[in-house]
Amino acid sequence: QVQLVESGGGLVQAGGSLRLSCTASGIIFRNNAMGWYRQNAGNERDMVAGITSLGSTNYADSVEGRFTISRDDAKNTLYLQMNNLQPEDTSAYYCNTVCKKWPWGQGTQVTVSS
Repeated sequence: QVQLVESGGGLVQAGGSLRLSCTASGIIFRNNAMGWYRQNAGNERDMVAGITSLGSTNYADSVEGRFTISRDDAKNTLYLQMNNLQPEDTSAYYCNTVCKKWPWGQGTQVTVSS
């Protein structure tokens, strides 16, 4: 049974940092390209950062240069280091494969105050 558990969110002031974690169970994590998603105003989840099984990364323009995605396959864990957070980064954050094939976890809320 696949389970994704996100953590690390919180309330920070603009310019602050957070590190999100996503731990996966019930799957062969290392074979999958993974992504971090956040919920938009229409309640859809947009990918903001992705990482292949070989470690190549890509980012949405809105977070390029501020967010860093990484993975530890030995721990079945995906990370998102978020620096220089801005109020527009406020959202619930989720992880999944880049094709969204697994059941969604509960997400972790990031709130950035101005």
